[in-house]
Amino acid sequence: MAYWLFKTEPDAFSIDDLKNAPAQTTAWEGVRNYQARNFMRDGVKLGDLVMIYHSSCKHVGVAGIAIVTAEAYPDPCQFDLSSDYYDPKSTSEKPRWVVVDVTYQQHLNKLVSLKAIKENDAITEIALKKGGRLSVMPVTKADWQAIIKMAE
Repeated sequence: MAYWLFKTEPDAFSIDDLKNAPAQTTAWEGVRNYQARNFMRDGVKLGDLVMIYHSSCKHVGVAGIAIVTAEAYPDPCQFDLSSDYYDPKSTSEKPRWVVVDVTYQQHLNKLVSLKAIKENDAITEIALKKGGRLSVMPVTKADWQAIIKMAE
């Protein structure tokens, strides 16, 4: 099992939205960065755990946990002319973008802020500390455990 951090803007989709989604599950759509896409396509596997991270909002930080319930498959939004994520260069024969399905597991007892993560010397590898802006990023087991402990 691996650990991941998925960023989302809570005005668009939050941990509450995931909890309230049908079967508490959603396709993690709209990733349009090649490195983040490659992580989802090649690294994210069934059963992996995901930190849901709220960004571009008043309270930035890790808000909850999800589990991967379907591995990468073509993002249907890339073919939808009415979608903000439509990609005219993508075809069903050669899709450029993928999604994974995630299912809600829990809200954290308290949001773990970016500031707190950056100040915690026990967290050493997470790209957030280095100014990482990817919407999908790996998290080491040690960093995962440190962030979870901060939420207690």
